[in-house]
Amino acid sequence: MRIRLETHADHAAIFAITQAAFAPMPFSDGNEADCVDRLRADGDLTLSLVAEEGADIVGHVAFSPVFLNDRPGGWYGLGPISVAPHRQKQGIGGALIADGLGRLSEIGAKGCVLIGDPAYYGRFGFVGDGRLTYRDLPVDVVQWRALGSDVPSGVLRYSSGLE
Repeated sequence: MRIRLETHADHAAIFAITQAAFAPMPFSDGNEADCVDRLRADGDLTLSLVAEEGADIVGHVAFSPVFLNDRPGGWYGLGPISVAPHRQKQGIGGALIADGLGRLSEIGAKGCVLIGDPAYYGRFGFVGDGRLTYRDLPVDVVQWRALGSDVPSGVLRYSSGLE
């Protein structure tokens, strides 16, 4: 498996994998693939990585700017992240996350935030300790990971493509 930046030729495969990955999820409203396209169209898809095996795209992760207390400032949101259903639970998502966090660090990002399962994302160093809030979600699912010495606090807002 190879992880690389997306190309224009990958857009249809990313859309299909994202739709398929989120289709069985009870929390999904089915718009995740459209969100990736909106982020891309708005110029807010800061980092878009695909996991490739041979000629097949088997996973994708998006990173886009976020706002803390309505201010930009070097923090990025992770998501959506998608793995082809027949390849889930094989480490592809974890590899995409680790690669993406490394690339964010290389560009000087302060950190990364996400909305997700603490049991899964905690192993990547994410914490949901109440420093960040998002809408009326439980604080433990609103998670962050610093990539430097800054610690976030306040109200989280995503790029408009995810709102």
